[in-house]
This record gives sequence, C-alpha cells and structure tokens, in this order.
Amino acid sequence: MAIRDKAGITFDAWGLIGGLEVALDVDVLVGAYPDRDGPPGTPATVRAMLAAHRIRAGAVASLRAALFDVRSGNDATLALRAPDALGAPAAPAASSALAVSDGGASVAFAPVGVVDLRDPLGAGREMDRLSAAGVRAVRLFPDEQGVEAGFPSVRHVARQAARLDMTVLTGGDVRRFWQPFAGLEARVVFLDTHFYHLGDFLVAAADEPGFHTSTRLLNSPDALETVVAELGAERLVYGSRTPHYEPIVPLLRLATSGLKPDEVAAVAGGNARRLLG
Repeated sequence: MAIRDKAGITFDAWGLIGGLEVALDVDVLVGAYPDRDGPPGTPATVRAMLAAHRIRAGAVASLRAALFDVRSGNDATLALRAPDALGAPAAPAASSALAVSDGGASVAFAPVGVVDLRDPLGAGREMDRLSAAGVRAVRLFPDEQGVEAGFPSVRHVARQAARLDMTVLTGGDVRRFWQPFAGLEARVVFLDTHFYHLGDFLVAAADEPGFHTSTRLLNSPDALETVVAELGAERLVYGSRTPHYEPIVPLLRLATSGLKPDEVAAVAGGNARRLLG
C-alpha cells in the first residue's frame, strides 16, 4: 500500500510494516452508525478487512447493542463465537461461521458485551447474563449514549465489572472517564486516549495498575515509547476500530516504533490475551 503525503511524496506503508502481525485487536465493531457515512460493518466484511491488515483476531462488539437493542445485539455477537485467539472452546452452533481463510490463517472473533449506560439496573442484569455466558469483557459507549463520566450509572457499571472480574473497554475522554474506575482494582482499556491527553492517562494510570490504553490515537512520534518508558509495555494494547477507522495507521505506528520485539509482540496481542483470556 503506497501512501502519498501532502507534499506529494509516496512511501510504501507495507514495506515499513514488514512482517508485523496483530494477534488480537481490542477495538473491533460490527454494524453501522445510522447517522454517519461508512461501511455496513457486516461480520464478513469486518473479518475480510482484518485479514487484509494481518490482524488475526478481534475483540468484537455490536453497534446494534450500543445504539438500538442491547440484548439482541449482544446475542448476535455471541453467535459469532468460535475457536478464537484466546484459546476458548467453540460454541458448537457458530464454529463454522466465524473463521475466514487468509493464506492458511483464520480471523476469529472474541465476543465483547455491550451495556446501555442510560439504564444502569438493566446494565447490571445484562452483565450478569453475559458473564454467565462466558463473556470476559464489556464495552461502554458513553459518547454515543450521551452519558458523562460523573453519572452514577458509570460508577455502577464499573463496580459491577470489578465484581464479575470483567475487563472494561471504554470510549470517552480519558481525562474524565478514568474517575469512575479509580480505586476498584478494575481492568480497563481506554479506547480513545489521544496523544494530546497522554500525560493525563499516564498520571492516572500510575496509581491504577489495571488501567491500559489502546494504541489507536497514539500517533505522535514518541507516544508509544512514552507509555512503555513510564508504565511498561504491558499497559498498551493494539486497537484499530475496524471498520470505522483506518487500521493501517496504528499498525504502521507500532511497526515503526522504537519498541523492542518482545514489547511489540505484547502490544500486538499478548496483553489483550491476558486481559480477555
């Protein structure tokens, strides 16, 4: 893939990426936003896009669950479950529907539950149901649901996740959304940490060993390296937001970072396996 910059200079992105592969991407969506232009986000097209970018598994959540109907959206995600990057056993009825061949490799989905933060009591019940079904993570969509970090519902869901030992994947501005999870020994991945706000994440995470950040928006020349220097490589997880973001951007940044090979491998899937396994 050749990319042309504003000065008209082209470079070979895949040449820079080299042999890097991602074992598990924590930020994958199925479905579409009804009010935005974008891809349809069907499971088949999402798997194909992941495969084309050498991403071998995705922690996938449903936009239908986030925007329309929690239970039916989550059930559709659970139906995609099959032998996956976490080594979990297959759901017998779905095993043939998940894997898609890509040169002998397969792309797998690890289901992530979704709750409606506007309905905290219902969210708690749904998390109980998901946990009983073997789901190890829950994803929050505060911006899409119009919920602020200080709302009691967010703290309620945070406590429930800690009680159920579920990892939380959350959107929202990390400068505010770290607060509901503080002091709970919670495992949280902040999916929207922007490199402009990296300093705030670092000082918050210094006191919270369960706080992690996605790489998706950490595209400054030294953002990944700064996280590793301050907190260690175990706090970084690869996220692409396929198919609603260009996966090659975080992939290219990771491949050209100054991280050591073992650190790259941890970011490219090892850490996510630990959090979701």
